[in-house]
Amino acid sequence: MKKSKLTMKETIVVASTLFGMFFGAGNLIFPVHLGQMAGSNSWPAIIGFCVTAVTVPILAVAAIGNTHSDDLLSLSSKVSGWYGVVFTAALYLTIGPFFAIPRCASVSFTTGVAPLVGESHFRLWQLLFSFVFFAFVMYFSLRPGKITTWIGRIINPLFLVFLAILVIVALVNPGAPMSQVEPVDAYKSGAFFNGFIEGYGTMDAIAGLAFGIVIINVVRDLGIEKDDDVAKQTLKAGVFTGLLMALIYLLTIIMGAQSRGLFELSDNGGIALTQISGHYLGGFGSFVLALTITFACLKTAIGLVTSCSEMFIKLVPGKLNYRGWAMVFTLFSFAVSNVGLTAIITYAIPVLMLLYPLATVLIIMALCEKAFGKSRYVYAWVSLGAFIPAVFDFFKTMPEGVQNALHIPAMTALGQKIFPFFDLGLGWVVPALIGLVIGLVLTAVNKNKGAAKAA
Repeated sequence: MKKSKLTMKETIVVASTLFGMFFGAGNLIFPVHLGQMAGSNSWPAIIGFCVTAVTVPILAVAAIGNTHSDDLLSLSSKVSGWYGVVFTAALYLTIGPFFAIPRCASVSFTTGVAPLVGESHFRLWQLLFSFVFFAFVMYFSLRPGKITTWIGRIINPLFLVFLAILVIVALVNPGAPMSQVEPVDAYKSGAFFNGFIEGYGTMDAIAGLAFGIVIINVVRDLGIEKDDDVAKQTLKAGVFTGLLMALIYLLTIIMGAQSRGLFELSDNGGIALTQISGHYLGGFGSFVLALTITFACLKTAIGLVTSCSEMFIKLVPGKLNYRGWAMVFTLFSFAVSNVGLTAIITYAIPVLMLLYPLATVLIIMALCEKAFGKSRYVYAWVSLGAFIPAVFDFFKTMPEGVQNALHIPAMTALGQKIFPFFDLGLGWVVPALIGLVIGLVLTAVNKNKGAAKAA
């Protein structure tokens, strides 16, 4: 039946689906670690984090519906054909075998197995765990069926119940009041902007671009046909999802900050979560929480392998079939997962600093494209304006040893001179605006030329 609005029950179904897609390993470990770092300055950090980890991802899904795009490749090709292929490939590799899929295994190991094995034969246990983890991933990725639905319906609610128990217990019995926790140097000033950048780690904005079509199809299957109505109803459901995610982020960030009264600053949020759950829930509670996280991460990894394999059949036609890509991505992810969670996060940051500005401007342009007549000039020049400083951000956030070897500090100093707000991680904003002006001027000139020829 054709209609323009979803019922409240249908809206909740879409919101639940969207939440299940977004909420994975990074959505838990990054806010906990952010709280540990921000301490008494957690409130501005929370706001900044929610901008990039809640607002932008929801708008990303709405952007797919607003532009009537079939997928990310279709949307990003509005910049140019070759850009669409390169950007789509880079984005899927980031949320796939390079970082997000290996991170699923690493988070599961860090929260579940690492506390049990200690330092003895740590690497061997990590190798064995990741082997078993990715054996399951490959098995179910090659045989997609109801297993992911079953895990999603059973494990995700179970995970949220145990998470709620942990958060409530931790907040009722804080290690220290958040107001008394000294923030690390980076968060003593500019906590909002540091939280803003930390939100990149969830990868949800780029995931929203990649998986937005799934949500759009859910809305259409519920009887919404007009594209404008689809975009509105998707955004409406996204608001519900965003509120739930923001609430979880708020509570876990506070929990992380208060945990500094019990523990030193951890190397990553996986370690912090393990320490907190062990303190408040004991061995059995920590085991159950780790088990649910492992199954949730397994579900996410299976979904990512499936999505990446299906996309690369389009991107590289005729090279490998679905099974071939699934095996390649699974084996590559297995290898990467064994470098450890901290290393994966460290090397993901530069890539996210490059991709997030490009994803953000693409989302904004997709939502506002009617205002500039869907001009390819605007799409291209705004993307170029965001890309140039994003390259500087990419090199600036590389590990210190790599920076010194490549003499990157000199490049960083140059970026500070020529890009406003570069130190805040927002050096792309002004160049993107300049690109917008250039794009609008070229659009007007081209339109006038067309009108003169017609006359």
